[in-house]
Amino acid sequence: MVLGGPRLRTPGVRAVPSLRYLYRQPAFSIGPDSQGDNDQVVSLAQQALQAAGHTRIRKTAASPQAAAANLVPQGGLFWDGRADTLEQQINGPLYNPLEMDAGRPARVLGKLETAPYAQDFVRLFGPGVFENPHLAIDEAMFAIARYQIENPDFHPFTSKFDAWLAGKARFTPAELRGYRLFNDPAKGNCSACHLDHPTPDGLPPLFTDFQYEALGVPRNPVIPANRNPRYYDLGVCGPYRADLRRQTQYCGMFLTPSLRNVATRQVFFHNGVFHSLERVLDFYVDRDLHPGRFYPRDAAGRVIEYDDLPARYRGNVDRVDAPFNRHPGDRPALSPAEIRDVIAFLDTLTDGYTGPRH
Repeated sequence: MVLGGPRLRTPGVRAVPSLRYLYRQPAFSIGPDSQGDNDQVVSLAQQALQAAGHTRIRKTAASPQAAAANLVPQGGLFWDGRADTLEQQINGPLYNPLEMDAGRPARVLGKLETAPYAQDFVRLFGPGVFENPHLAIDEAMFAIARYQIENPDFHPFTSKFDAWLAGKARFTPAELRGYRLFNDPAKGNCSACHLDHPTPDGLPPLFTDFQYEALGVPRNPVIPANRNPRYYDLGVCGPYRADLRRQTQYCGMFLTPSLRNVATRQVFFHNGVFHSLERVLDFYVDRDLHPGRFYPRDAAGRVIEYDDLPARYRGNVDRVDAPFNRHPGDRPALSPAEIRDVIAFLDTLTDGYTGPRH
């Protein structure tokens, strides 16, 4: 976990998501996009009620668009979607005592007034900007958000995949095999959640469907908060967002992140429990075939599956969408050689490709 707080010694509770490729992230909602007149705003509680009992469409790489009709949480920022805009997202780490620990807005205002760029700030936002602390801070957050949107460094689209998509590069045999496995609904089925085709309006893919999944990843003993056996990070239904706590059908669900630059990451999943793509794909393939490889055992030697969720919420874990539809005794969806091929493809999603172009 990344250390933060006033002396940069306080461990956090979640892996830190990338700030790249967030400029097209939709606002948080439950269910498909609204159609037609939106004058009557439906609350999240009402959306959740409408979603109850709705038949869930399986996610498959053969037709990933079909799952967009699922009435499930989608959009938003952070692992639990509790922020809808980049401005709101910036406020999260700014005031979080485990991260930047900025304290009160007045303290932030003081930093802005004495910053080397204070006069630029006044010229940009007006001579009275510092007279209203909330206005000054809002304008600062707005400026940072616009920077993330307008600076192409936050969404460069310079990977080998992008060059290949434009017809300017060729995949190696391993990368091509990995790409096919990534899209094969009977194998990796990865593109069911990590959409890898251009959007209908021709924008490059972000490798996410913006939806939420309960994957049942193992508890991470490195997180100090997890030393308390009564503490659980339940994602969409708490503890860091409070508005959906009663919607227990979402407990354990976390945002599906973009896979762009995934090969450069050192920690994976919301709790950072794994540290390599090999281990992540091994978990996807073997989670339900050989659970003892990932989860602890109780005093009687029984494997405690999905141990980072209270027992009453473990039914939320996805056991339907491939490759999570396997049972003990089944063949794994991917062999070790095929896992290596998928990772070879994932390496093509790293920005900064300068290799030969054809």
